[in-house]
Amino acid sequence: MFDVEKVTQDCIIWIRKFFEENGQGCRAVIGISGGKDSSVTAALCVEALGKERVLGVLMPCGVQPDIDMAYRLVNHLEISYYEINIEEAVQAVVKSISCLPKLSEQTRINLPARVRMATLYAVSQSMNGRVANTCNLSEDWVGYATRYGDGAGDFSPLCNLTVSEIRQIGHFLELPGELVEKTPVDGLCGKTDEQKLGFTYQELDDYIRTGIIHNSETKARIDLLHYKNRFKTEPIPGFPYDAGGESLS
Repeated sequence: MFDVEKVTQDCIIWIRKFFEENGQGCRAVIGISGGKDSSVTAALCVEALGKERVLGVLMPCGVQPDIDMAYRLVNHLEISYYEINIEEAVQAVVKSISCLPKLSEQTRINLPARVRMATLYAVSQSMNGRVANTCNLSEDWVGYATRYGDGAGDFSPLCNLTVSEIRQIGHFLELPGELVEKTPVDGLCGKTDEQKLGFTYQELDDYIRTGIIHNSETKARIDLLHYKNRFKTEPIPGFPYDAGGESLS
């Protein structure tokens, strides 16, 4: 049973405590896409800190067809925001590494997410902020996040919540339904999340919470993605070495 009211209030308290311990007076800096994750993260931060301490950053890469959803959110929450188009920065990086024999398609897909995170930290450092990570448990479970892109941040309110649970929180916080129920699209490869993953978030969420899944092929795919992508959510492996000059392995 998911107690949306209790979880929401606990999360608000957690955010407030994080800022008390790690940035008194700082602002929450959030990359705003107009999807459920950035919308719910921003709404939780407004509840925890007040709208004056929440700063949205809209980062289209060229033309973003659904940017009106991002405007809808910042206007609904009445938070300050900046719009920074990252297209030229992405093209500059691509040009600068043209010496490579090949630039893989996955590199091209992930690069904008990494440029966005660099942009968020530039804004945060200049505006006395802390960057919100907006990833959720469902996406992290199967590695559907760009390492050091949207997978980075200073605090992560949604990392232990599934897509289904986040939608419930969004409705509880009275966010516009079109933001909470917006079809998840990564904005990078032109496909919806579920098209790219090959299964629905409902199937994934049920499997995460209950361990039950009826389609054996879907189970195998989820298990494989979870195994292959665990490194994205784990600390960087470090060589074990002590001050005495001997390895600890």
